[in-house]
Amino acid sequence: MVIVFTGDGKGKTTASLGQMVRVTGRGKRALMIQFIKGSWEAGEHVFGGAYKIPEDTFHVRRMGKGFVGILGDKRPRAEHEQAAREALELFKMELTRKVWDLIVLDEVNVAVSLGLISAKAVLEAIKDFPEEKLLIMSGRGAPPEFIERADLATEMKELKHPFADGKMGKLGVEF
Repeated sequence: MVIVFTGDGKGKTTASLGQMVRVTGRGKRALMIQFIKGSWEAGEHVFGGAYKIPEDTFHVRRMGKGFVGILGDKRPRAEHEQAAREALELFKMELTRKVWDLIVLDEVNVAVSLGLISAKAVLEAIKDFPEEKLLIMSGRGAPPEFIERADLATEMKELKHPFADGKMGKLGVEF
C-alpha cells in the first residue's frame, strides 16, 4: 500500500510517525528516511533510544542537509541534491533487504518539488514496492504522479498556525 501525506498544513511527518508507532505496536518494523531535515534534533530522533526500542524495529535516518535555501541555509545546492540522491539509494538498498514492513520517505515530495531529485526517479524506485508492505511519501507539494500512484492520499490543510503570528516552532510540536 502506498500512502501520500501532503498539503500546506502541519502534520505530515507527525502522521507518518503515528503510523510507524501503530505498525511497531503490532510487532512489525518501521523505517523513516528523511530527505530534507538535517542536523536539528527532533523528538523522533531521540524516541527510539529513550524508550530502548531496537533500531531494527523503529528507526529514523536523517539524510538531508537541512532546509534548502531557507532558515539560514548556506549550503551549495549540489550538496542538497547529492543528499537526496543518497536518500533514494538508501531506500532502494533497504528494499532489497526486505526487513521493513513500513518505510516512510519523509519530505520526499519537497525534495521533488525543489528539483533535488525527479518524480520519475522516485516512481522508478517504488515501482515494484511489495503489495503486502506499507510505503508513505510525505511532504508539501506532492506531484500529481505520486497522488495517482497512491492507494491512499491525504492533504493536510492549514487553517491556523502560530507561524502566522511570528511565533517560532515549539518543542514537541514542530520538532
